[in-house]
Amino acid sequence: MAKIILATGGSRSGKSGYAQSIAESLPGKRAFVATCPAPSEDDLEMQERVIRHQQDRLGADWETIEEEIDLQRVLKGYSELDVLLIDCLTLWISNLMHRFQDLSEDQMTMICQELIQLSKQRRGTVIFVTNEVGSGIVPDNAMARKFRDLSGRCNQAVAEGADEVIFFSCGLPLFLKKADTL
Repeated sequence: MAKIILATGGSRSGKSGYAQSIAESLPGKRAFVATCPAPSEDDLEMQERVIRHQQDRLGADWETIEEEIDLQRVLKGYSELDVLLIDCLTLWISNLMHRFQDLSEDQMTMICQELIQLSKQRRGTVIFVTNEVGSGIVPDNAMARKFRDLSGRCNQAVAEGADEVIFFSCGLPLFLKKADTL
C-alpha cells in the first residue's frame, strides 16, 4: 500500500519544491505527473514556468507523464514506478471544469476518493500538490466560486485519505497530519 502525501498552500509557498525534494529522497523510479495543459504559443510566461519546472528535475532521473484529466489512468498504470508526484490538483480541477461544466462538489469528492483508493493500491509513494484557494475573499462570479468550492472539496477528500498533510506558508512546512512512525 502506497504512502500518500498531500502538500498544500498558497501560490509560491514552497510546496512544489518540497514535494520534489521528498520524491528525490525516496529510492526507486519516479515520475512527475504534470496536469498543466501545454501553454499556447503566445503565453510566454507559462512556457517559461514549464521550462523552469523541467529544469528543476534535470539530473534526478525523472520520468514525466503529462495528464490533464485522467489521473485515474496514471494511478492504475505505471506500476513500475515507485514514486508519483502529481503537480497539481488545482490545475487538474480547472481542466475538469472545462471538460465537465456541470461537475458537482459531490462528484468531485467521489472522484478524489477514487484517487485515494487507487493510490492505496499502488506500492511506493504518491505525492499530491494542491493550492489552498479558500483563504481569500469570496469570488465575485459563479465560475470562480465553483472553482474555489471544488478545490476545497478535493483538498478535503485527499487530505482525509492521505497519510501526511503538509501546509506551506512563506516557504515553511507546517505538518497538519503525520503518518504513524511505529
